Amino acid sequence: MYRHYNRRFDREVAIIHPGEYLATDEDIIISTVLGSCIAVALHDASTGLGGLNHFMLPGELHGHDFYTEESGRYGMYAMELLINDMLKAGARRDRLVAKVFGGGHVLSTSAGNIPDSNITFALEFLETERIPVASSDVGGTDARKILFFVTSSRVLLKRFGGQKTAPVQREERAYLSRIQRPKPAHPQPDVTIF
Repeated sequence: MYRHYNRRFDREVAIIHPGEYLATDEDIIISTVLGSCIAVALHDASTGLGGLNHFMLPGELHGHDFYTEESGRYGMYAMELLINDMLKAGARRDRLVAKVFGGGHVLSTSAGNIPDSNITFALEFLETERIPVASSDVGGTDARKILFFVTSSRVLLKRFGGQKTAPVQREERAYLSRIQRPKPAHPQPDVTIF
């Protein structure tokens, strides 16, 4: 994650990438670019607290069993981190409102139907947690750039396709490769028993 000042909006912008999130009460913009990944923005209007995550959820979901599915660990982790940071900062769960973005079919991959699994997970998670979804822009074939204004919960969204999605595709392929890599086995200690 890195930050820079945007003169057009007269605010600092924090840019997050796959696997990152930010929860804050600062009057800033959180930005991300999405392809098949999902970003969920959460906001508590009473406190002005807001946050955004960016996750890729590989695998398939099966009904409402996503809490026990191995494929839910990345989306689940991203949602829990964001919600917990907001609660620690003073938000209340019963005041949280969500906005959901992403899940575009921008990758041609043999890793299953990632975009649809992401969309299903995000919406089922929010429904299960009783967090209302105020708006969403999901699916399709375009990538999306999101600007989330934290204190007001306003979102600016720009869609783009074609050759402009190449950097998004590269970043998502690299991220997918990292999260699907098998965990290394624990090396055996170099010990001789006598």
